Order: sequence, then C-alpha cells, then structure tokens
Amino acid sequence: MYSFFNNQFLPAEKTVVHVSDLAVQRGYGIFDFFKAVNGKVPFMDDYFDRFYRSAALMQLPVSLTREELQKVVHELLHRNGQADAGIKMVLTGGYSPDGYEIATPNLIITQQALPMPSAKIMEQGVKIITHEFRREMPLIKSINYTTGVWLQHKVKEANAYDVLYHLNGEVSEFPRCNLFVVKENGAVVTPAAHVLEGITRKNILSMAAINVLPAPVTLTDLLCAREAFLTSTTKRVVPIVQVNDVRIGSGKPGPVVQQVLSKLIAQERAA
Repeated sequence: MYSFFNNQFLPAEKTVVHVSDLAVQRGYGIFDFFKAVNGKVPFMDDYFDRFYRSAALMQLPVSLTREELQKVVHELLHRNGQADAGIKMVLTGGYSPDGYEIATPNLIITQQALPMPSAKIMEQGVKIITHEFRREMPLIKSINYTTGVWLQHKVKEANAYDVLYHLNGEVSEFPRCNLFVVKENGAVVTPAAHVLEGITRKNILSMAAINVLPAPVTLTDLLCAREAFLTSTTKRVVPIVQVNDVRIGSGKPGPVVQQVLSKLIAQERAA
C-alpha cells in the first residue's frame, strides 16, 4: 500500500513524521475523510471545501491546489488498486522549533479499508450513551479526539455503539457522527449549532422529499423522539433505538431512517 507525504508517494510503512511535529507535540492539525466507490469519490468538492476551510481556520496553508489534490487522490487509488476504500487527508502543524509555534504543515494522505455497518445493526438498531461535553472549535475537523477516545471504555462497558455529547440539556454531536431526531409530530431535526457540518448531514438536509431542519435539539427531544439516527461518511445512516436506559420510539428502526438511507445510496450513485 502507498501513501502520499507532501510531494511524494511512499510505501505506507515509510510514511512517518518527526517527533517535533505539532501533531505529536500538541495534537495540532486537521483532517478529512471520504470514501471511494468503484474508483469514484462522491461529493469530493464538499469534502475539499471542508478540508480547506478547516485548514484556513487553523492557520495551516495547504501546499496543493484543489486540482493538484484531486490528482493525488486519484493517483493514490490507482497505485493501490482498490476501487472501494477510505481516504484520509491529514494536515499537521509541522515541525515546530519550540513545540508550540506553527511551522510548515505536513500533508499526509492514506488509504484504508472501508467497513460499513452490518445488516444486523441496520435491522436491529443501536444503543448509545450520553456525555456532558462540547468540542472546542466544532466547525473544524481537528485531529484532537481526546474526549472521544477517552470515553471508549465507557461505551464498551455500556455495550453501546457510540456516545452523544450534550451540554446544559442541549445535544450536539457524536465524536465522529451527526445526530437526527424524528419528533413525535413527524418533524425531522438535526442540531444546528456546536457541530461539525458533516457531508452526509448536508446531503440529508438537501433531500427534497424529506423536510429536515437544523434546530436546537434537547435531551428531552431525543428521549421522546419517534425515531433517531446517526450519520457519517463511513456509516451512512444508523438507527438509534436506545439512549442510556431509555427506549426510543418502538425500540425498532423506523420508516424515516430507511427512506433516508435509500435516498443517500441513490445520491452516491448519481454523484
């Protein structure tokens, strides 16, 4: 397997950064992740928009233009010979002279297998737990996942699928996913603030047949919901049937999540 490091393709095992990089020293950097399907990258422009926006907000210049970056991604897919894969782009804080000052960023692009949720998960739905927390600078896709990683033991202990952040009664996001709630009146909402604006989330918001609105969502809204589901690039849509010890709706995946999933797959094929 090959990776891309700054200006060259290297064997993955030789793609390394020095210990002085701010990504190592301070956890400073950004990334983005998307998938290739049959050799094509659905919604590439959207992912690139978010990558360059995160980089600008973190004061990290990207050494390649969008056109050059696109060529690198397709060349990486060609070299590795995998038409279906996950692609991860990382931009680090660079080799800092004092372990604190931003330096020339390192651009690293890797390719990996892309497992999707199992049929069992889609048929039965998942349990999630909650945790009081709000990410720093949520509009940025930062490499800092300290809280999410630290909470993994609690997720496993609860036999849960993921953990949802909330603060002062208002829910925001999962460490790697967005949340959608189908209220008792049939309205579909997704948290409007303090969240990373996921590309899958954006595509669902654009669905003409499903009236979805960004709006504040409380823990009460979630616990009293008819349906709930999480979304991401790697998971598409996963139904939530339990939050902590509370059953959501009927306790089974509902019709809205199935409708959203079908439309997402159609969007990917058309992109």
